[in-house]
Amino acid sequence: MPRATFDRLPGVAARVAPPLTGRALTTAAAPVKRQTFVFLDADPVPPTLRAPRADNRLPLLLDEAARLFGVQGFHGTSIRDIVRAVNMLPGSVYYHFATKDLLLAAVYAEGVRRISERVKAAIDGRSDPWERLEAACVAHLEALLARNDYAQVVIRVQPADVPSVAPRLVAERDAYERLFVDLIADLPVARSVDRRSLRLLLLGALNWTQTWYRPGRDGPRAIARRFVDLLRTSIARE
Repeated sequence: MPRATFDRLPGVAARVAPPLTGRALTTAAAPVKRQTFVFLDADPVPPTLRAPRADNRLPLLLDEAARLFGVQGFHGTSIRDIVRAVNMLPGSVYYHFATKDLLLAAVYAEGVRRISERVKAAIDGRSDPWERLEAACVAHLEALLARNDYAQVVIRVQPADVPSVAPRLVAERDAYERLFVDLIADLPVARSVDRRSLRLLLLGALNWTQTWYRPGRDGPRAIARRFVDLLRTSIARE
C-alpha cells in the first residue's frame, strides 16, 4: 500500500505516516492519492533560521521619552504619553525596560554620553590648561543652550527625584564631572584655591545660564569664554 510522504523543512525531522486505514480504503481498487504533509517535531528550529525580534523603535522610544521628560518632567510623564507618539502598546515598553525609572536611567545615560563626547572632542589636541578648560565650557554650554532633549533631562532631573535609580544617575553625573575635575586639577593656580569649589562654581554658572539666556545676544561660546576669563584673571597664579 502506498504511504503518504512528509516534506521536510530545514532543521525539522521528517517522518513517514502509517498506512492509510479506515474510510480512506473504501474499495481495494480506489486510487490512493499521494498526500503531502508538514510535521513539526518538538525540536526547535535552529537559531540561524529564526527571524530576529525587531527593536528598531528603541531609539525613537528614547527620543520621545527624553523630549517628554524634559518638557513635562519625569513624574508628569506617563508611559502612555511616551508610547502614544511612537505607535507602541504600553506593554511593549517593558520588553526593553521593566519600569519607567529604568527608562529614565537609559535616557539620562544617553544624555551624559552625548555631552561627554562633545567635551572630549573639544579638548582633544589642546595642551594649554586654560584653553582646554575654555573649550570644555564652550562645548558644555553649547549642548545645553541648543535645547537638546537629552541634555535637558540631565540638567533638570535630580537623582533624588527617582530614588530607585538614584545611584545610577549619580554615577553617570560623577563620571561626566570627572572631566572637569581633571581639567581644573591641571590649572596653574595658587595652592590656596579650593579646586572643588571652583569646579562647582563654574558648572553651576554654566548650568544656570539656560534660565536667563536669550538668543540674539552673546552666544554660548562668548558666554563660556567670559566665565573662564573671569576665573583666570581672578585666581591665576602670577
